[in-house]
Amino acid sequence: MNPGNAGTPGAGQGMPAGAGAGSPAGRRTPGRSVHGLARLLSRPVSWVTGTGTRPSDGGSTTARDLALRHRLLLALSALLTLSLFVSYQGVHDDADPLRTSTAPAVLSLDTALYALGEAQRDAAQPVPTSDFQKQISVAVQSLAAAAADDDLGGPGGRQALQTLAGLITVYADKVQRSQLQPQGSLLREAYLSYATGVLAEKGSGIQDRLKALQRQQRAAVHRQTSFGPLLWLAWSLTLLLALALAAALLETQRFLRHRFRRRYNRQLLAAGLLLLAGVAVTVLFTVWTQAGMTDTRTLLDRPLPGRLIPDAGRHTASYLAGTGFRAAAAVWILIGGALLMALAETGLRRHIDDYRFRPR
Repeated sequence: MNPGNAGTPGAGQGMPAGAGAGSPAGRRTPGRSVHGLARLLSRPVSWVTGTGTRPSDGGSTTARDLALRHRLLLALSALLTLSLFVSYQGVHDDADPLRTSTAPAVLSLDTALYALGEAQRDAAQPVPTSDFQKQISVAVQSLAAAAADDDLGGPGGRQALQTLAGLITVYADKVQRSQLQPQGSLLREAYLSYATGVLAEKGSGIQDRLKALQRQQRAAVHRQTSFGPLLWLAWSLTLLLALALAAALLETQRFLRHRFRRRYNRQLLAAGLLLLAGVAVTVLFTVWTQAGMTDTRTLLDRPLPGRLIPDAGRHTASYLAGTGFRAAAAVWILIGGALLMALAETGLRRHIDDYRFRPR
């Protein structure tokens, strides 16, 4: 026995191999935190796939482990694609109709109401003015613009607008007849009283009918811009599936590296990058669209004075800019899902085929 080595612990006396004077105990090796994360995320996947459980005859589990991972990746990819597509469409399906029809219809009804209010003030003037006829023309044109929305007020909306256009014609005719009569005459007062009733009578007047249509349109804006419990549930499920697929890809990469000594599987790495990029872009597009829809609802949630209506139209167009392009991007979710499944398939197929013909 060498006395000089008697007090020096060797590899069999508790000192880890490779731990020398220049390697302090507890120093982390590069990549240890990454491997720790991989092991943490892989545990649920390993539990699902049953990896590591040897068959009763004591043979290799590699063929079964590959097949289980193959099925798991394909199933998660398909479920994520479907869930993401439904969740994305749930937000973006209403954005373009809001921009092209519902919001402009609300502003058109606001314009018609404001113009009729101005016309009522001009109708009371002792001398006929050209401003009255201008305001009537603005009101009629605004109703025609609102009628461009086929969904306005439901099935009876178009009929209601036609009725209102006819009532505005009657109102304008009675006001003009009153203004042709001498100032202070009974006939002038009768015409003006009848015209006022057509315009402002409770429940059946033009203004109350327009306000009823306005309430319906604002309710439609609320429906189209609402991010309700079903959407929250759909997006929560989508993000959970995305995390599950990311964990499965990471665990499969770790399994292949351990079992086949391959540092990286290019197809699985590409699938992971596609997954991260696809989910990030769709979430970002959804946040932008929902923010614009919420701003639009806030803007249109109250009657607007006439001078603010053009500004509201410009702001609405700004808030909802790009929603058509983002809504059309939904088709890329399906394309990306198919590509994701193809990468998962090709990433494992060679190993599965190799083990299919090996003796167990």
